[in-house]
Amino acid sequence: MATIQLQQVEKKFGEAFAVKPLDLTINSGEFVVLLGPSGCGKTTTLRMISGLEAVTSGNILFDGKDVTWLHPSERDIAFVFQFFALYSHLSARDNIAFPLQAQGVGRDEIKQRVAEVANMLKIEHLLQARPGSLSGGDQQRVALARALVRRPAAFLMDEPLGALDAEFRESMRAEIKRLHIDQGATTAYVTHDQIEAMAMGDKIVVMSNAVVQQVGTPADVYHYPSNLFVARFIGSPGMNLIEGQYADGVVHLPAGNNYLVPAVWKSVLETQLGSDKRVIVGFRPEAVRVAPDAPISASNYATDLHGGYTMLHLQLDRDTIIHARAGREMRYQIDDTVRFDLDLAMVRFFHPETELALHTNGSMSS
Repeated sequence: MATIQLQQVEKKFGEAFAVKPLDLTINSGEFVVLLGPSGCGKTTTLRMISGLEAVTSGNILFDGKDVTWLHPSERDIAFVFQFFALYSHLSARDNIAFPLQAQGVGRDEIKQRVAEVANMLKIEHLLQARPGSLSGGDQQRVALARALVRRPAAFLMDEPLGALDAEFRESMRAEIKRLHIDQGATTAYVTHDQIEAMAMGDKIVVMSNAVVQQVGTPADVYHYPSNLFVARFIGSPGMNLIEGQYADGVVHLPAGNNYLVPAVWKSVLETQLGSDKRVIVGFRPEAVRVAPDAPISASNYATDLHGGYTMLHLQLDRDTIIHARAGREMRYQIDDTVRFDLDLAMVRFFHPETELALHTNGSMSS
């Protein structure tokens, strides 16, 4: 399987950037997810990798070979789109076999390879059916089989689950990830769904406004977001972000609340903040520790039972609501006072002007 390298790749439409200069390596056998909101540049990046979109500048390499100006058919890739693009007049078997027939592969080998991928995806019973008689999930399985049957150097997938309902999305997520593991395939996968990205990716490339905001493992981008955009975008709900003011080892929060800063962070906040010492405190809902004698106080704005846990929506002041994950047995009425503290290991700090994360080595992420 191929290692894919993007070297200062950019795309402009007129004077507007669709993708600003980008360096990225997708290692052989790696499952990399390009994640971000609509219009961020993720699909354009995937299309440049495939050759469906010409780069404005920069180079694209497959296993060290420059393929920047090669036709898609010369790149040994398979593309799976959001909409299945199956030939309605052909059976599922003939749809799967089509790329091999176009390559002039022999009849016996085509029969063998179609049977292999049909068995892998458990669609043997669908091979005689035409796409119009299949469910959305089965159509997507046929589309995946058509990509897999080619045994390409890399798979490129653009929102392949976007047209499916929630039940099919969950089952197909597991199937695609399992196929990736079984095949050891190099895969670049585009989605705007951060839950999908967290569940499937070996590495996530978070994009916004044509710029890569962070590249890292799912755990990295979740626990150590590089900036406020990543902190808000990753997670459901996103990271709680509260602006406060630092002084003498304490961050003063809204409504007269105070947060005692862990010792490891004190020198960072003292040296890396502006003269007004404003800072943004970030923490995930599961970092909240509800306890009757805890130092931070809020009013219960709303409560959602999620089955295995309760999500509390806590109002610090008129403009500040935070989300706290608590035990399913917790019961609070609207406007009840809830006291809580934060897990020291899960608190992050951000500069309010640069919006970058602060780090305990005294530097800020880029």
